[in-house]
Parts: sequence; structure tokens; C-alpha cells
Amino acid sequence: MTPNFTDYSSWGAQDLSERRRRQFRQVPSVAAEHGTVVEEADSGWVGAVIGVEKAGGVQVVRLEDRRGKVRAFPLGHGFLIDGEPVELAPPAPQPTTAAGPTRTASGSFAVATARARTARASRIWVEGTHDAELVEKVWGYDLRVEGIVVEPLHGADDLVAAIEAFQPGPQRRIGVLLDHLVSGSKETRIAEAAMSLPGARGNVLVLGHPYVDVWQAVKPQLLGLKQWPTIPRGTDIKVGTLRALGWPARNQRDIAHGWKQILGRVRSYADLEPSLLGRVEELIDFVTVES
Repeated sequence: MTPNFTDYSSWGAQDLSERRRRQFRQVPSVAAEHGTVVEEADSGWVGAVIGVEKAGGVQVVRLEDRRGKVRAFPLGHGFLIDGEPVELAPPAPQPTTAAGPTRTASGSFAVATARARTARASRIWVEGTHDAELVEKVWGYDLRVEGIVVEPLHGADDLVAAIEAFQPGPQRRIGVLLDHLVSGSKETRIAEAAMSLPGARGNVLVLGHPYVDVWQAVKPQLLGLKQWPTIPRGTDIKVGTLRALGWPARNQRDIAHGWKQILGRVRSYADLEPSLLGRVEELIDFVTVES
């Protein structure tokens, strides 16, 4: 969506600074880091920071609201965070990586000379396409270096049959990530049945997170929320979430677009809930252990 930029070309940078200094008292300075949720005091516009750039000779911050609309405002005074006035400052420059190793989106160190490994026979299975895309975005580098393929199951109901057909073994391990793996859930019963299959011991590991859908493993603050909305029973979790966000939820195209909006906010492991991070790391370790 094309941002609705205000034309600041007629404002000199010094004039703008002077106007704001006269208008606002001294307040704490906060860096406009990506994902920070702020309110522009004059307009009441609330959004997450998605970028800082120059426009009309001044630095502006781009804020995206919960409906995906974007507006730009001049950096400086006139913003609120949690109702308290702040001065938005440019984000700190990214440190140079020339002097040391680069960290990947998962937080691991990238090896400059590493090449993608030929795929192992072992696999990581996740419930759906969105799960696979999220794992790929954060752990993609690690998976390619280790030669691990992530495959969507398109639902957990047929997990037992899929494991039996795969015929796991010491060189053909399966790590499975399930949604809503909590006491008494259908997924927990499926996991117990899968782990009790002949040949599963030491070759199959089923783990999961507590969320009904992997969307909720993304920190809600990235969407300008304090917490993900509670969706009534009987309502599709994705449809209900999009409606609660005020986004279209008419068909699969709307759901796909909504997921792209959410996935686009994720930059690294820091944007995901710890209950998902730990499980994915365990599964990668499990399927990469050399027998």
C-alpha cells in the first residue's frame, strides 16, 4: 500500500525543529526501532514503526496501523508511548559485521564458508504451510546448512499413518511440531499415539506449542496488540483473528494476505514467543544428531 506522505518540502528542517521545541516540553528520547508502537499526539494515529527515511528534507517515521494503513510523520517530539510523551529519535545504525561473524535470524552465527548441505533423509514436519513459512523465515539458514527439509502435514489427523509410511530409523528421524499441544487436546492424544509406534523410540520426537494456531506464536506487539484476541469456539481461528484486527476475512485470499502481513513483521527469533523457539531448536537438534 502506498504510504500517505505529508508534503514537508515547504518546511525547513530548522523551522520544523524550532516549532516542535516551542510546542513540547523536554521528554525522554526513544529510538524509532522497527515494531515499536507509538501514537502521534496531534492526529491520534497509532501504529508500529516500519521505517525511518528522509522526505522533503526532514527525517520521517512511517507508522502502520492495525489495518495495514501507513502514514508518515516527522521525527522528534509529539509522540506517545503507553500514553507518555516521548521524542522519537532515529534508530541506532546497524553495527558493521566486517570485524566479526554475522548472526542469522535464529540467533546463531553464520559461517561465511558454509554451503547448503545435501538434504538428509530425516525431516521436520509441521502442521501447515504457515508453520513451514515461519520456521523457514527464522531458521532457514540453519536448516540449509544442516540439510534439513521442513514439510507441512496439512493437519495432524493423519500423523500416525504418515509416520508408519515414512518408516523412521536412526538415519531417518522425524521431528514433528504440533499446534495446541496442551493437556487434554486432540493433538496431545495424536502425539502420544505417534510416539508409541513400533520403531518410534529414539527416532520420532513430537513437540508442540500451546497456541491454537502458529499465528499466535508471533508476538502480538508487532501488530500493535497487547495480546492476541480471544476467538469464540466454533469460529475459524484465522478468520476470527483477521476480523478482530479489522482486516478482510472473506476468503482464502484474505487469509493468505493477512498471514503475509503478520509474517512480514517477523525479522528474527526475538519476534517469536519462547514457547515456540525452544521447541523448534529441540527438533533441529534431534534430527541432526549423528548416530
